[in-house]
Amino acid sequence: MTKNKTIFVCQECGSSQSKWSGQCDKCGTWNSLLEETLPNRGSNDNSNPGKIIELVSLKTNNGKSEKFSSGIDEFNRVCGGGLVAGSSLLIGGEPGIGKSTLLLQILCNASSSKLNLRCVYISGEESIDQIHMRGKRLNLLNSNVQLANSTNVNDIKLTLEQLSPPNVVAIDSIQTLQSEKINSAAGSVAQVRGAAQELIQIAKEMGFTLILVGHVTKEGTIAGPKILEHMVDTVLYFDGDHNLQYRILRAVKNRFGSIDEIGVFTMTANGLAEVKNPSSFFISNYKEGISGTSIFVSSESSRPMLLEIQVLIANTEFGTPRRTVVGWDINRLNMILAVLEARCKVSFSQYDIYLNVVGGLKIRETAADLAVAAALISSHLNKPIVPGTVIFGEIGLSGEIRQVNNNESRLKEAFNLGFSNALIPELQNSSEKSKYHSQIKSKQNIVYIESVDKLIHLIKTDFKVRE
Repeated sequence: MTKNKTIFVCQECGSSQSKWSGQCDKCGTWNSLLEETLPNRGSNDNSNPGKIIELVSLKTNNGKSEKFSSGIDEFNRVCGGGLVAGSSLLIGGEPGIGKSTLLLQILCNASSSKLNLRCVYISGEESIDQIHMRGKRLNLLNSNVQLANSTNVNDIKLTLEQLSPPNVVAIDSIQTLQSEKINSAAGSVAQVRGAAQELIQIAKEMGFTLILVGHVTKEGTIAGPKILEHMVDTVLYFDGDHNLQYRILRAVKNRFGSIDEIGVFTMTANGLAEVKNPSSFFISNYKEGISGTSIFVSSESSRPMLLEIQVLIANTEFGTPRRTVVGWDINRLNMILAVLEARCKVSFSQYDIYLNVVGGLKIRETAADLAVAAALISSHLNKPIVPGTVIFGEIGLSGEIRQVNNNESRLKEAFNLGFSNALIPELQNSSEKSKYHSQIKSKQNIVYIESVDKLIHLIKTDFKVRE
């Protein structure tokens, strides 16, 4: 009889080694190797001979791929319009950020009398009493969600097969489940992969939407093998600052929609509340007439948002000035400082610089370059930017201002919120300029900037915006 082979698998990156060591050879993580036993493949007498699979035409549509609402508009937006029968979603986030609260609210809204969907919530981390306590706190005890507590994949599969077909099934969390087919501890790479594979398969066979909750590592990625994210149809990250009330739901993979959408929530005493107008939320405390602040129009999703960027410059007390950044890429800040010094002769080498994106939201697009540069110049000159001004544009290494996408939607959002001035990149096409001026009210003013030199001049002279 052939002996089972033993390997050691890293719980961070999923790589395997034949011998145990204190550090993973691939990712360098310490104490992350766990022993796993591979099944004996010495005998193929009982192997499955296979079966003929059915081939269908691309034109065939059985209607099962139609999207249906979850009852929460912000969640529907991130998912691409709603949930899809037979699909699988993976939601990751830090501990205590509100993943279980979001999950319970989704199921309760979906099972309401308005939508009347059959929803099942299976928790491997909390008891039924604990879920009841959360439901009571969120005023959700009148919903028709069915609850269960289990960590055994086989028991979950048997239960779902015996029930009348559900519409949505949520598992909290995938790292707590254990399959009897795999000889390793719950949460190991093999268990996470195997349990997810079995649940995704039964979801496709029965036609219900499967929502999995995943833990994250200290680096912010979902724990377990990377293949887990490839197996599911949609991967969502739920994040935010624990000290602030807002939460952001962001799609990083979506087979049924765009990954450029985000959903904004606020954490209240009664659970998560949707933010219908994020721009007003993030600039609610913005005060004009203060140096070192600028308003940037973000467009990471189809819905533009206004964000406040703050910069504080102080004389350094050390040989090397400090650069502290919250909500933006510190390498991008260093690049802009180098451009301002090399192209515009504005030196920041003797100053500590602190940059903050108000509200804790992280900006990922390069269109914020011009707004950051404006805040830096404003703080350096101790001169506020003209009130009612929004700024966006990308800065090149030669000091030129480059065009960005979604100019029109950014401008409309700003002007709808009462901002009358805009500093944007110079447009190459004159017809595009005329289109902006014809579609946006003539009383609003747009200034086109081709270089960082012009930005500095406008801030120094309290620019008078002209048509």
